Amino acid sequence: MPSREFMSELQLPLSPAELFPFFADAANLDALTPSWLHFHIVSPRPIIMREGTLIDYRLCVHGLPLRWRTRINLWDPPHRFVDEQIRGPYRQWLHEHTFEPSNGGTLIRDHVRYAVPLDFLLHRLFVRPDVEKIFAFRAQALQKRFGTKPN
Repeated sequence: MPSREFMSELQLPLSPAELFPFFADAANLDALTPSWLHFHIVSPRPIIMREGTLIDYRLCVHGLPLRWRTRINLWDPPHRFVDEQIRGPYRQWLHEHTFEPSNGGTLIRDHVRYAVPLDFLLHRLFVRPDVEKIFAFRAQALQKRFGTKPN
């Protein structure tokens, strides 16, 4: 089973301490997820984010309804957190979010390690393009909400 990686970076004009509360509210996942995924948080709210927190979702990918459970493995506000899929469509999904002071704002980095069943067939055709579209949507939503750092 090959393991894949995806990385993205985004510069925003606020400090990590100003940005992190948005990410600490699981309800904001709706705003960061494209509508074509039909994303819905199933876990009762409010969700208290900390190490060990479990969050259940429903979504639909290419017409297939899916359930997804995430566990927060590391919680270090306002610097970073790590979530891991413990039930869902991937054989592995480990997502590290980091928030680093940079140029008077914050450099947000996402590093995802993932593996899919039938990688030789699904990765290039469906999975990688979907991951790229999801993170592009996320970057646009964050830029729209928080602005961009002027040059």
